[in-house]
Amino acid sequence: MTTFAFDPACLPAGIADWRREVRAFIEQQGDAIPAERRANSWSVFDADYSRRLGRRGWIGLTWPRRYGGAERSALERYVLLEELLVAGAPVGAHWIADRQSGPALLRYGTEAQRSRYLPAIARGECFFCIGMSEPNAGSDLAAVRTRAIGTDQGWRLNGQKVWTTHAHQAHVMIALVRTAPEAAKRHEGLSQLLIDMDSPGVKVRPIADLAGEVHFNEVFFDDVLVPRAMLLGQEGQGWAQCTSELSLERSGPERYLSSHALFVELLRSVCGQPHSSVSETLRHTIGQITAELWTLRQMSLAVAGRLAAGHDPALEAAIVKDLGNGFEQQLPRRIQAVADASLALEDGTPLARVLALLLQTSPSFSLRGGTREILRGIIAKGLELR
Repeated sequence: MTTFAFDPACLPAGIADWRREVRAFIEQQGDAIPAERRANSWSVFDADYSRRLGRRGWIGLTWPRRYGGAERSALERYVLLEELLVAGAPVGAHWIADRQSGPALLRYGTEAQRSRYLPAIARGECFFCIGMSEPNAGSDLAAVRTRAIGTDQGWRLNGQKVWTTHAHQAHVMIALVRTAPEAAKRHEGLSQLLIDMDSPGVKVRPIADLAGEVHFNEVFFDDVLVPRAMLLGQEGQGWAQCTSELSLERSGPERYLSSHALFVELLRSVCGQPHSSVSETLRHTIGQITAELWTLRQMSLAVAGRLAAGHDPALEAAIVKDLGNGFEQQLPRRIQAVADASLALEDGTPLARVLALLLQTSPSFSLRGGTREILRGIIAKGLELR
């Protein structure tokens, strides 16, 4: 039977100094970020903050210097992300480009594509979105129907994507499309294209969530002409290329820290009370949450260590995402269940505001990056249970 491993990751020497440097930078920004904006901050779009990080050299941290990177280790990058998320820094603008689009370009892109996009990403000036899900092809990604037909002028693209994060603000999409509709198997005949979002025929329709915010979008392609040179990687290898990115997408600290701002505000509220006034139930819940948070952090860090060593821990990444999404999705209701009058959830406190936001938005946490059902199918298959 196949097994999985979460071996402890050895952080590089000098990591404490690096962590202090990151924290000092965050404090120097001087931005008074409201509690509710600190929640799920890797989805909060702030182009100016991304440019500030870019000027510091902290986007594309592990990339080669010739493309704007800093050639630092993957574990140093993990610590950077961890500190930014815990602080609630608004890093959503560059997040996708830094996490997976840039690495995809490094792995599959042509030299022209790398030179065009990577330095701009590293400067915090070029933002990406990922065109995967479609109507009737969300969890079943192999069912995508958006079609690109090769012509003398380029690829003629027609179709639709949905739930595309930040498509209304992104400059470029990496889209999974059908370039060989007659392929015998559904996973075949798929390719990835780089699509400039200002191309004629591209239409973006934002989707507002329950809190009135817009992260997701529908994207329509009406006879869009994509230059031949914008094929990413090899024609027909889109499925393999796309799925190779998933360990990067599924295992990072964002998979258990989206609701962290709520836990911080709970601790602040409790710390302001006499010990005797804090119920045993609330103390027990805080202890449970702390233990679970630490365990998830160690598991996520172990996956980062395996990625840094050149492995492909797809199974472990799926486990981290499934457990992490469950944790951050349940956290608002767990805190709501143990809250009492002393926490004053009705008077607009930071705790009340962030709780209200997450009660509305956390149901989406188990959808992005693969639904819970898909993840558990991957885990079952990886463990040879089906």
